[in-house]
Amino acid sequence: MNDKYENAPKLLKDYLVYLQLVKNRSELTVLNYYTDLRSFFRYYKIRNGRASNDPDEFKNISITDITEEDIKSVDLMIAQDFLIFTKSEKDNHPQARYRKGVALRQFFKYLTNNKGLFEVSPLANLELPSPKPALPKYLTLDESVEMLRNVNTPDQKRDYCIITFFLNCGVRLSELVGINVSDIRKSRESSGREVWTLKVLGKGSKERIVYLNDACVNAYLDYIDPAETDNEKRSAAGDRDMTAKTDALFLSRRNTRISNRRVQQIVEECLRSCGLDNRGLSVHKLRHTAATLMYQNGVDVRVLKEILGHENLNTTQIYTHISNEQMETAMNKNPLSDLTNNKKKE
Repeated sequence: MNDKYENAPKLLKDYLVYLQLVKNRSELTVLNYYTDLRSFFRYYKIRNGRASNDPDEFKNISITDITEEDIKSVDLMIAQDFLIFTKSEKDNHPQARYRKGVALRQFFKYLTNNKGLFEVSPLANLELPSPKPALPKYLTLDESVEMLRNVNTPDQKRDYCIITFFLNCGVRLSELVGINVSDIRKSRESSGREVWTLKVLGKGSKERIVYLNDACVNAYLDYIDPAETDNEKRSAAGDRDMTAKTDALFLSRRNTRISNRRVQQIVEECLRSCGLDNRGLSVHKLRHTAATLMYQNGVDVRVLKEILGHENLNTTQIYTHISNEQMETAMNKNPLSDLTNNKKKE
């Protein structure tokens, strides 16, 4: 268990272990649950006069001394007051307050069903904020082409391959960093056609297969010496030591797996190179771009769901909303859109 949780009370530690080992949640998801529940128990201590209500001291409030009796005393009212507190005092936006509410409900559901602390969860009826889903930002086709044309970094072949995989495969940052050379396979169909596939390890350690198009294959072969694509040896695009001790596809200059932060820096640098650095774009927006471009060009939303590794179709359908918004915008740009009948009957 992560050392970050060592100051959590026992029941909360048990829950975090349950999330990680039984529910197979990612480390980031577990950390988010811990952070949200820690905020609640800090507020709980303030409400009960056991901690200072000085805003500057909030992050220093320890929850180590939260007992089972404290947890049993939690009711719907204090949970609702906590969500009000996160809005009025912490200025949390609706999505953040929604997440905190979900964390509370799920934790007390666990305490009820798995630990038997309650006959019925006291927070079962906790009402959550209903945030308006924000449409994701993304690059247009022309902007995507411009970005690929402006990969002028020192490790150009590697970084071009990274941007290509983001814009074509729609992979998440953690998924891209985790790609191994052995995850990329070339096979031949009975018709004789070559097929390249990428095994992606997604959220919850769920694997999925993504088929690589020509752009991805070409970028990959340009980065990796074609003579070494038998997945037994590894080339560093001709400018690094070929004896890397890792199977990682994307390497740092130290021949170790590239870090999340380094990939973010590469994307930021490429966005600056083509004048797109003032749009609030990020690595995750490249995933949105891939999904949007595929949907706009006829990919069925159910197929898109599998490519992106979404668990629920509802998550994928946000890209259909983008298309609807674009159609509405197009209609409003018609030069006749604001004309009215000037011959109304008197």
